Formats: sequence, C-alpha cells, structure tokens
Amino acid sequence: MSIDHIPDGLLVGRAWIGGFDHPRIVTVREGKLVDITARGMASVRDVAESRRAAQHVRNAPGRIVGDIDAVLANALAGNARDDLPRLLVPIDLQAIKASGVTFVVSLLERVIEEQARGDKSRADALRSEILELIGTDLSQLVPGSDAAMKVKTALIEKGVWSQYLEVGIGPDAEIFTKGQPMSAVGHGAEVGLHPSSSWNNPEPEVALLVTSTGEIIGATLGNDVNLRDIEGRSALLLGKAKDNNASASLGPFVRLFDEDFTLETVKQAEISLRVVGDDGFVLEGHSNMAEISRSPESLVAATIGAHHQYPDGLVLYLGTMFAPVQDRDGVGKGFTHKVGDMVSISTPSLGTLSNRVNLSTKCAPWTYGASHLLRDLARANLL
Repeated sequence: MSIDHIPDGLLVGRAWIGGFDHPRIVTVREGKLVDITARGMASVRDVAESRRAAQHVRNAPGRIVGDIDAVLANALAGNARDDLPRLLVPIDLQAIKASGVTFVVSLLERVIEEQARGDKSRADALRSEILELIGTDLSQLVPGSDAAMKVKTALIEKGVWSQYLEVGIGPDAEIFTKGQPMSAVGHGAEVGLHPSSSWNNPEPEVALLVTSTGEIIGATLGNDVNLRDIEGRSALLLGKAKDNNASASLGPFVRLFDEDFTLETVKQAEISLRVVGDDGFVLEGHSNMAEISRSPESLVAATIGAHHQYPDGLVLYLGTMFAPVQDRDGVGKGFTHKVGDMVSISTPSLGTLSNRVNLSTKCAPWTYGASHLLRDLARANLL
C-alpha cells in the first residue's frame, strides 16, 4: 500500500501549521488538508466530547492549508519542508490505554517471552515445546468460558501455566496504560526503543477513540512498540517495556464512524505490517481483526465504566496477533529492530501509519504537554 494512501471518510487529526504557535485541528476534503479549528472545538478532545463529532467534521467551515499527498510525503522526507503543515498524533487530552494478549499468536509469544526470561536465543526451542503441549486450538476458546478453564487446569498440571495465559483465556482482559495524554507521536515521527533493549518489535494495531461516556466513535492505526526482553524478564517491568519516549505511535488520522465506516468495519479489518531496514532486511506480516479473542466492545467495557472514569475520553489499542519471529541476523536469532527501520502499518479503511525507529533517548524529547496546550488555546481565545 502506498504511503500516501488516505481513505475517503470523516477524518480528524492535528497538525502544526505555519503562523500558529499551537496545534490545529484538521480534516481531509477532496485531497486537501483543511484547518477546521474553531472556538470550543480546538482540541480533538472537545470534538469527541461534543456528541456530534462526525457532524462537526463533515460540516465545519475550514481553510485549505495544503495538499494531503504532499503533507504525507513531507512527513517522511529526510529534509522535510518547513512551509508545509506537519501532522501530529490525532488525539490530544485522551488517556492512552492498551489491551494485550488478545490474539492467540501474541498469547503464545508472550508465554515464550516469559519462559525465555528475556533471552531471545531460547525462543525457537521454547516455541516448539510449548506448541507441542498446548497446540493452537486456543484460538477457538472463549476467554473465561468453562472450556477455557478446563484448558487452564490441564496446562497447570503440565507445568506451563503462565500469567499471559491467564489474561489470554481467563475471565479478565489485560488493560494497561500505554502512555500519558499528549505523549504519543504521529505519522512520520520517530518511534523509540529503550537503549537497554536488544529484543523488541513493532505491534501493529487498531486503536479505538472512546468518549468519556464509553461510546466508541472512531478508530485509527497504532504501533504499540514492545520490548520483548524487558517484559520477558518480569511482567512487573511492563511500564519500562511499554512506556518510553516516543514508544506509542497513532495515526495518521482518526476516522470517525458514519454510515460507511462502523465498528463492524473495524472488526473485519486486515492490518498489514512492513518493516524495511537500512541493512536491506524486509519483514512483512498481516493481522486479521476477525481473529481477536475478545470483542472490542468487551475491551472498552473492561477499561471504562462505573469502575473507572476518563473525563477526557481515551484511545484504546486493541492488541496484535503479529509477533515477528523471522530470523534477521542468523538462524535461530529471531527478529529485533535496528535503528533506522521504517515501519509501515496499513489497512484500506484507515490508511497508512509510518514511523522510523530510533532509540528513545535519541528521539525528539516530549516537551509539549496538556498544560502547554491549554495555555496556548486560552491565549488564542479558543477555549
């Protein structure tokens, strides 16, 4: 899929635009990037919480600020032009949440990470051993069902029960905080790896935009960058494995639900991943959302409700079935990122999210937070 593919639909995002010292709210109309920032609708949070997000994005007056193909191409250019708008992550004040172990393939790989204790050289042997014990029929299990609990009992007896199997087929989903509001990066930005990690991978996912009332109103693409060696050493290191500078990518736009794009579209989406390294290495894979073990609605319900409120709404990564095992540096060494890798995540209904890999210590530091946004919008008389 072309990196400049943009689907038809109601798209909302954010961009830095020349002449303004705060992010602007943008959409795409007839191939043009359009600034629709307005008083009271100057943040994606306010658009989402208005209860008329789709109507607003469809009808809001705006100003053309660039050709969308040129903007997208410029985002990936080594010598980006300053006179073109720069896309940002398409959310702002929302919490950034994620669900894990929602596909059988990622479930098995998490078990392998745990058993390997972060040592990627042991992964191949463990993969064969665990598959022989539990097979791949876990994909047919309904998490929390009587059948799933029988499998749990059998696996405990065989000595291979795992905390990852617990959240994979047990009654409770894994929901965690991927990052703080305003900390994610968008299309064209670098994504970061903690420098202490030597076994890591991209996680191509769909992420849902959810309002403070728990209503799912749209979706975008995401890369839930994962450090396999860190998390494999201990699940208590999840924060270090998941939440680092530039470790959460989303975009390029949120597509809002309408008559042509619904949650059912999301449930049938096929997500493509392509990693191209400076060393000539190419990795390709696909995730089919139809194979998710927990419904998107149930994952949202596990995140927000009477037990936990999010007054500014949230975005929720739905998990991935893609855990790359293709050897990169030699037989049995598996896959890990290298600095300079270009990661592209695509699906026809949402477009393509592309980011280049760097160390989190080398990516642009996160310096623009919620307080900066609110002060800037107040000075512009947009609140």
